[in-house]
Amino acid sequence: MSEPIVLPHPVFDVQRAAERASFDFGWLRTNHSFSFADFYDPRNVNWGALRVFNDDRVVGGKGFATHPHRDMEIVTYVLSGQLEHRDSLGSHGVVGPGGVQFMSAGTGIQHSEFNHSATEELHFLQMWVLPGKLGVTPQYGQMDFRPEERQNTWLLVASGQSGLSAPVTLTQDASLRVSRLSALRQAQGDMLRAQGDTLRHTFAPGRLGFFFVASGAITAAAFDGSDVAVGTPAALGDGDAVRIAGVTRLEISGSGEIVLWDVPRPPDGAND
Repeated sequence: MSEPIVLPHPVFDVQRAAERASFDFGWLRTNHSFSFADFYDPRNVNWGALRVFNDDRVVGGKGFATHPHRDMEIVTYVLSGQLEHRDSLGSHGVVGPGGVQFMSAGTGIQHSEFNHSATEELHFLQMWVLPGKLGVTPQYGQMDFRPEERQNTWLLVASGQSGLSAPVTLTQDASLRVSRLSALRQAQGDMLRAQGDTLRHTFAPGRLGFFFVASGAITAAAFDGSDVAVGTPAALGDGDAVRIAGVTRLEISGSGEIVLWDVPRPPDGAND
């Protein structure tokens, strides 16, 4: 097995929500963390194996008409509302808040995605990961999770990492975690103070991370292998993200809905 690539300097780079490419099409309000569709920035194509991270809101009864995909791992995480899916494999399903749809496009698949409700807004994150294998048989799946499964703890949703099994299997050496951190009210003398839980994640050498705050007020701090702080702790809000490299430990505190990818660098190390 080859040795992991170690970057010369750790990276803890905050991308504010307003720095994303944002578009309003009336029926769809979308924010792209990376180059996507008509938005192209050669300096911002991917972060390691993570190729797309879109934050989408769709009005009632509208959606994406049937369109093709090929050789891509696509995970869609529903934050609110109901997402309806149909595809050329004959699959049909609806996923609600906290649920996930997964598609391994492989040799090719066509699908549509719509807001299942005629009146309520749909809010979801769609994330694409470069596949670890090309030309596989297309697959679709969906999973519902109970809120308590991610309450103040990491819920491992998807993984292709060796020895790390998850409900959704990826062909890529990557993993996806989500959590909902809630502030706890604790007695302090005659006063009550809010204190959220702290979550931690350890990165293996050479791995990259992409941390995203879907909603809430979160503080993120990073440390290297010598337990020295990397940069300064970042105060993050709705739509903010952090790109991470050369970091051993990530610590998260506060209150909100959060998402974390742990990914490898692509073979050519492009854009990371």
